Amino acid sequence: MTKPEPVFPANRHALYEAHGYSAAIRSGDLLFVSGQVGSREDGTPEPDFEAQVRRAFANLEATLAAAGCTLADIVDVTSFHTDPENQFETIMKVKAEVFPAPPYPNWTAVGVNWLAGFDFEIKVIARIPQAR
Repeated sequence: MTKPEPVFPANRHALYEAHGYSAAIRSGDLLFVSGQVGSREDGTPEPDFEAQVRRAFANLEATLAAAGCTLADIVDVTSFHTDPENQFETIMKVKAEVFPAPPYPNWTAVGVNWLAGFDFEIKVIARIPQAR
């Protein structure tokens, strides 16, 4: 049985230590990434919604990179939204830039009423590639 191995992006250990969870867990050839939000370096939310979504994706990319993955390795996405109806257009704009062509990952979007001060969160499962 494969022992789960925590993965952390550079310069963000304190955030995860303070809240008691790992940025991601590597298990075999899969990477399970915890929800990534649009937090600035000091941990506060990016105030502009589009900038918050972009920063969440940047934080996601940093976590993926720490495990040797890229956005192309993502197979499943779950995103959480505090106001889906009004946020959808912005999210789709950024999504189209991040995933410009097929194959697209599976995606489930969930409306929620609280994200600890954030308005968007994204968690993924990625397949860790063999040595490239």
